[in-house]
Amino acid sequence: MHTHMGFCQSSEKKKAKFRAPLYMFIEVDRDNFQCTRNQCSNEYLLHLTLREFAVLGIGYSKAFIMSTTYLPATTDSIAQALEAKNPSEAISIFYRILENPSSSPESLRIKEQAITNLSDLLRQENQAEELRSLLTQLRPFFALIPKAKTAKIVRVIIDAVAKIPDTSDLQISLCKEMVQWTRAEKRTFLRQRVEARLAALLMENKEYSEALNLLSGLIKEVRRLDDKLLLVDIDLLESKLHFSLRNLPKAKAALTAARTAANAIYVPPAQQGTIDLQSGILHAEEKDYKTAYSYFFEAFEAFNALEDPRAVFSLKYMLLCKIMVSQADDVAGIISSKAGLQYVGPELDAMKAVADAHSKRSLKLFETALRDFKAQLEEDPIVHRHLSSLYDTLLEQNLCRLIEPFSRVEIAHIADLIELPVDHVEKKLSQMILDKKFAGTLDQGAGCLVIFDDPKTDAIYPATLETISNVGKVVDSLYVRSAKIMA
Repeated sequence: MHTHMGFCQSSEKKKAKFRAPLYMFIEVDRDNFQCTRNQCSNEYLLHLTLREFAVLGIGYSKAFIMSTTYLPATTDSIAQALEAKNPSEAISIFYRILENPSSSPESLRIKEQAITNLSDLLRQENQAEELRSLLTQLRPFFALIPKAKTAKIVRVIIDAVAKIPDTSDLQISLCKEMVQWTRAEKRTFLRQRVEARLAALLMENKEYSEALNLLSGLIKEVRRLDDKLLLVDIDLLESKLHFSLRNLPKAKAALTAARTAANAIYVPPAQQGTIDLQSGILHAEEKDYKTAYSYFFEAFEAFNALEDPRAVFSLKYMLLCKIMVSQADDVAGIISSKAGLQYVGPELDAMKAVADAHSKRSLKLFETALRDFKAQLEEDPIVHRHLSSLYDTLLEQNLCRLIEPFSRVEIAHIADLIELPVDHVEKKLSQMILDKKFAGTLDQGAGCLVIFDDPKTDAIYPATLETISNVGKVVDSLYVRSAKIMA
């Protein structure tokens, strides 16, 4: 039961200040029948509080109570909200429409429209907490509408919160609350989808173990129900999760399961694009860049047709594949194509800079690109992983080119030529010698690299082996013939 504490202030207008439920201060002007808020931005909660005061008999004037009543759930009320002068006024009108106790089909339809518009307004105003409280307040309303519409509204509100920046913790908390509510209400369909959303948020928040535990139970449950569309989502999410944990065999197995489920049903183009994108990422991880390029291209076409922001990332990974197979000259052509020109920006500029550095085999340009486009290259884990191997390849090629004229050279001189620290160059040279990229040794006492001539293989040994093999065949043949004569 709520407790109400109040005290009167001695002023000209006899203002009374009350401690309202939900711990919000509300000032009420008894003479002018107006109210002001302190530490409260939620108009709906304000009205709810005032009505509760009236029910508890605090004794406000009838005129004041009438000023805070609900609005009729009609298209005119919606139009009134849309024509409001400022967002706060529109938000207030939408809340008052939702207060309408009518449960007729037309009223419910208008309220659904009001909820959608209200969610958009709160998202535009970046009021994430308001969206969270709205979802809580709508629970009695959800009992009046079909479960499918409830799922749609919940998804719309959660999506609205997701579009507000820096709300990942709030989204996780909101999804956990909704999971508890759906369990209590026995809304299995909605719970499974909210849990899948929660697992995705936990993965983005790098809480991998919790996300994996949640998914393992959810996958078993959904497979029993044979909900193919949700199964595709969950398998795809599991593949991404295992990839983040660097478990490629399980990531590939989960992706194969997602493809199998997707083949049995119609999959929306956006979902198919996501599957292709994940396929490309896994093939690129296995250094199969040509196959990865074809998958990225399919994903790009799907996202480009839908104007999905992920299209630019698919195009970026396409360019990465071209660079990794030493076709960096094709990058400029792809960017200047009709499809590529739509996405010109920092992401493509970063890949163009890397392609130029690769074409010129310049480590200095490569490091400049990494420094100038740090957000696009180093902070993208997929690109960063492949560019690290590309940097090593470029470094090896440059070192081999520099040491080729010498039989003995100071390591410091090579470091000056390549413009890198001496210890870094020495470490790389020792690694290349162990990998047998060239024949040589490091004289660390003198600080020199000694390069040996390539050992010439003597042709007599393979020729001798071939002769012995042929003699063996002749002896076998003679043995077979003698055996036939003796028989």
